[in-house]
Amino acid sequence: MPPHPKRKHSKGRRDRRRAHDALEPRNLTACPNCGEMRLPHIVCPKCGQYRGRQVLEVKKEK
Repeated sequence: MPPHPKRKHSKGRRDRRRAHDALEPRNLTACPNCGEMRLPHIVCPKCGQYRGRQVLEVKKEK
């Protein structure tokens, strides 16, 4: 059987442990070609360009 704590941990101790668990917002950058916000080092999903080159052929929505 796993060991159990002998005394209850305080709310402050619990919250200090959880202080590093918050999610950080995603680091988005503007695409230099179309201006759409995208993740860095990822092909732009809107125009299909990466580092000034056409990498993906994006289908036009009807």
